[in-house]
Amino acid sequence: MKKLIISTLFLMLLLLLGACSQASTTDEPDATEPTETTGAETDTETSEEEKLPKVAFIYIGTPADGGWTLTHDEARAVVDETFGITSTTVENIPEGPDAERIIEELAQDHDIIFTTSYGYMDPTLNVAEKYPDVTFLHATGYKTAENMGTYQVKGYESGYLAGIAAGSLAENGKIGYVGAFPIPEVIWTINAFTLGAQSVNPDVEVSVVWSNTWFDPAAERQAAITLLDQGVSVLANYQDSPAGIQAAAERGVWGMGNDADMSEYAPETYITNPVIHWDAYYVEAIQKWIDGEWVSESYIGGLKEGMADIAPFGKNVPQEVQDLVNEQKQAIVDGEFAVFTGPVYDQNGEIKVAEGETLSIEDILVMDWFVKGIKGTIPE
Repeated sequence: MKKLIISTLFLMLLLLLGACSQASTTDEPDATEPTETTGAETDTETSEEEKLPKVAFIYIGTPADGGWTLTHDEARAVVDETFGITSTTVENIPEGPDAERIIEELAQDHDIIFTTSYGYMDPTLNVAEKYPDVTFLHATGYKTAENMGTYQVKGYESGYLAGIAAGSLAENGKIGYVGAFPIPEVIWTINAFTLGAQSVNPDVEVSVVWSNTWFDPAAERQAAITLLDQGVSVLANYQDSPAGIQAAAERGVWGMGNDADMSEYAPETYITNPVIHWDAYYVEAIQKWIDGEWVSESYIGGLKEGMADIAPFGKNVPQEVQDLVNEQKQAIVDGEFAVFTGPVYDQNGEIKVAEGETLSIEDILVMDWFVKGIKGTIPE
């Protein structure tokens, strides 16, 4: 009888332990099953992802052009690295209807669009009106909207410095300048360049011809040859291609390019030229968008902001010329000198900026006249 009771109790204990073991196993999740994320965690991850915008850049040329487009693409690479994104780029888009079509296509699935050529201004504005939730930033223009801002570089500051170097090296006082298009940014750069040259050589003469191109090596070379045939001792060029400074180098004439360091194309005769750094502006604009602080504005940055600068001097530029340019550069950065400070006269000898006065940025941005000392006209 005692054995039967003990056996019965033992069996009941085994059954009880088995039930406890089964209950314990059921409470623990299977390691192969996905762990469920709480709603709070999901919302946080989604929120962080939504802070990163889809960004696009539209280019007039290609980075391989070596000038304007290259400067924007180098800045785009900084943007991608800074924010861990892969931005969209569209190259070789002519100014006009094609640009508007491409901008509108990009607006359908991007948050921020940078349109990087002056002629994209109206197409950008037209698309901005249709897509109020997209942010548009247009380079070098002057039209804005609530969701469209502009950005510009004070090319007249770096242009003035390049002019000092050119005037110092122009042995016969004759300088040639191949302009791109007769728009304000090109005009004010040529004017500033001329004023810089005149600051070291008051009798210097700057002859201007227009290529009406941003990148067309054949046309730009021909325009350069036209000026070289006139006996200029320094040749400056506003286009993206190095064709002009290469033509100058063939004749042993000092040369200058634009926007990016072009010393490799004419190492013996290269002086320097204006260059642009867009990266800090691009990063700041995108960060403001992420933080919900972006508002439309017309931004312009110069030497002080690090957006404008000049390329390293060519290896044969005398040290005294370099020192003179760098001294004036520091004066501009320190606010001790402004390029368009009077007296400034136009080609007809009429006063445009009175002595002691300085031309406002608003007036510079719509400049449509040449300073005294320039040979050439501005087409209507």
